[in-house]
Amino acid sequence: MALAERLADIRAGFHPSFWVANFTELFERLAYYGTTAVLAIYLSEQLHFSSELTGWLMGTFGFVVWFLPVLGGTLADRFGFRRALLFAYLVMSIGYFLLGSLSAPWMTSLRAALGDKWLVLAILMIPALGPAVVKPCVAGTTARACSENVRSMGYSFYYTLVNVGGTLGPIMAWLVGEKLGWGNENVFRVCSASVFLMFWFTLFFFHETPAESRPQVASIAAALRNMITVLADFRFVLFLLIFSGYWVIFWQQYIGAPLFVRRYVSPTAPVALLLSTDAATVICFQILMSYLTRRIPAIPAISLGILISSLSWIILAVHPASPALAGAVSSLFAVFGSHVSIDPAAPMFVLTMFFLALGEITQSPRYYEYVSRLAPPGREGLFMGYAFLPIAIGYFLAGVLGGGLLHQFGEVQHQPQRMWWVVCAVGLATTMIMVLYDRVVVKSKS
Repeated sequence: MALAERLADIRAGFHPSFWVANFTELFERLAYYGTTAVLAIYLSEQLHFSSELTGWLMGTFGFVVWFLPVLGGTLADRFGFRRALLFAYLVMSIGYFLLGSLSAPWMTSLRAALGDKWLVLAILMIPALGPAVVKPCVAGTTARACSENVRSMGYSFYYTLVNVGGTLGPIMAWLVGEKLGWGNENVFRVCSASVFLMFWFTLFFFHETPAESRPQVASIAAALRNMITVLADFRFVLFLLIFSGYWVIFWQQYIGAPLFVRRYVSPTAPVALLLSTDAATVICFQILMSYLTRRIPAIPAISLGILISSLSWIILAVHPASPALAGAVSSLFAVFGSHVSIDPAAPMFVLTMFFLALGEITQSPRYYEYVSRLAPPGREGLFMGYAFLPIAIGYFLAGVLGGGLLHQFGEVQHQPQRMWWVVCAVGLATTMIMVLYDRVVVKSKS
């Protein structure tokens, strides 16, 4: 196809709502990952919560964020994407603003009445409602607002923007919270402002796709019946439960790792900035890794991805800091005339995040491919909606595990590096169980 024809297809193939929805998704992801990058440190260092409480709050927040999209899509379909997006962005802007106002004088009486623990939990539940609606709305708009010949391009664009937001969010959090010295509470306020702007952008520019492109909307009761149908599929549920183990180790980058580095490696480490490594690696290497693993069957590829991510934590277990390597990197910058001081924890943390992300991009495409193949004919969309379930379960368990390990190995045994051997062991156990699933369950059905 000639370039001119392809450009014409692109111009004609995307409804304007596609561009508006995906533009707002960029800022929603920036706000979400900006908040997540500093939340554990904020709870621990500013509010002085214990490791266990910090992990539990982080896990509960993540569970709600990733579980509700299972039902949020039905609500979005019922009320329309435009109204659903407006509701989500308004709710998130309020939630992030309240999170950034905990030390404000007008919050004093509320903190005294409820206590910081329950007040923070209540506030965290407010912005957690937003992604539950935004994710199915943007993904659904991408499906409805793209013609068939450009749909794969539309989803590639959507996935790229998600990771651009995942990269920029932690960088913004570092700039606001540390570089400019405004503190983590102002990170939350910037996140609030970014999604509040998206409320107005949606109000003025987002229009629903033509009626003929919309599927029939299921009722809430039908959605609940569909949930029972999905959960009755033993093979599918077993796979989801096993795969939850992957997310238990993956989410430690936002729960256990920031607290470990700041407490036991380098109290000045720019953790928020370093957390941008994961999403940046996905952007740079997703296509290459997909090409290299294209001939590996789905379950072995998923198992390989879990293994790579599991082994990445050994870097922090063995060498959480390297002053020599940090000095070498600083010298490299000096060659080009830039005087940059690299924190001793930075190189090892970046390496950990890099290999963690390599495991992610090894398993991620094949995971969704396998879920789509497990779905009975005509129920692909229903089953794909439950692909978020392991992410939610894993996030909650990651919070409980990360907080508990920090307390036990850091505060009790004073050997904090040992916690990463446990995290690695969880990943290796998940890998082995996934291999057994492939050998016993999958092969018996073939």
